[in-house]
Amino acid sequence: MGADDKAKPSYGCGISSILIRMRIRMRGMEPMKPLALLTLLLAPTLLAQTPDAQQTSTITVNSTLVVVPALVKTKSGELVYTLKADDFLLTDDGVPQKLRLDEDTGSQPLALVLCVETGGDGASHLQDYQNLGPMLDAVLGAVDHKVAVVGFDSKPVLLHGFTPNTDFIEHSLNELDPGDKDNAILDAITFSVEMLRAQPTTYRRAILLLSETVDHGSSTPLVDVLRDISDTNTSIYSIGFNSSRAAIGHEASKFGFQGYENMPPGPTKGCFSRDFGTDADGNPIPPPDSKALQNFDCFAELLPPLRLAKMAEIAFGNSLRRNVSASVARLTGGEFYKFSNVKNLQRDLLTISNHIPNRYTLTFRPTNPTPGFHSIRLELKDYPQLHVEARNGYWVETTAAP
Repeated sequence: MGADDKAKPSYGCGISSILIRMRIRMRGMEPMKPLALLTLLLAPTLLAQTPDAQQTSTITVNSTLVVVPALVKTKSGELVYTLKADDFLLTDDGVPQKLRLDEDTGSQPLALVLCVETGGDGASHLQDYQNLGPMLDAVLGAVDHKVAVVGFDSKPVLLHGFTPNTDFIEHSLNELDPGDKDNAILDAITFSVEMLRAQPTTYRRAILLLSETVDHGSSTPLVDVLRDISDTNTSIYSIGFNSSRAAIGHEASKFGFQGYENMPPGPTKGCFSRDFGTDADGNPIPPPDSKALQNFDCFAELLPPLRLAKMAEIAFGNSLRRNVSASVARLTGGEFYKFSNVKNLQRDLLTISNHIPNRYTLTFRPTNPTPGFHSIRLELKDYPQLHVEARNGYWVETTAAP
């Protein structure tokens, strides 16, 4: 080692040498806190790690959030909007769930599809939809909005894409042409839901369905209908006119739900028995309910929740036979109104315009989100004088969306 080398201290390259250098350079400065000093000392070690060691692991968590719009009214029909989350009781396939109440959802933007039947019996009502612009403005309210028009006979057709301008929508309604003899309501609903699915999640989603009550010509499987109209949190408001008797007879067996008829009978005089004894004159007492309703009530007492969900799916399928537009509205927590004339149509639209922004928006995360259809029931705990309307089911995909 030379003379020059002896004059210079040798620090090496270890932790101690780094510490000595820091002490020399930091003389006269504020002492460094121990945590900061330790971080600085360990920095070379961290930087020396291999790329594989620097990679972080990703944890994916799937969670299902169910939105339950609810409308609470007095017996006279007046709206009640002063309740809290604790005032409600919700069960999912019979299991109570913890609810959360979202505040001020009425100010959220709205995406609405106006779904109009132009085929079947709907062709004779096209003139009733003339000049509905002011009514649509009332339904949409003062929030940001976008509206589209879908017409359907045997197939749904997009008549006008989403626009905030209701003048364009009114023009489309004024120019409706009669379609063929079919009215594929379920196909049109599925088509409309797919349009709404592409809209921003910050928008509330709704369908205004103007149609008859019985589907004629849809090819969408019932399972797909259940899934599509429930997993996008879309509310359906239906104004329906009665289908012709011939159409009802033709469509009654199309859905193929034979669940009730094939169920085993119960024991004599038991829950499933249709034998209610005789009256004082010896005449048989007629059953108070239909066989389907009686069987459903019995299974509600005897079956576990997962089986009840399947029963609810069967019950919904049977209700579609009688009134498609009413059934899909109730499934989504919307409303159904019976169409009679233009004056009532305008009145019903005004009622809907008052109900849309004044609904409670309840949410919950299912404790057992098994794939398939779930039956939900919403009640009020301590207000027997009030009536609550809410969606009665939802669908969980095989793989939940993240």
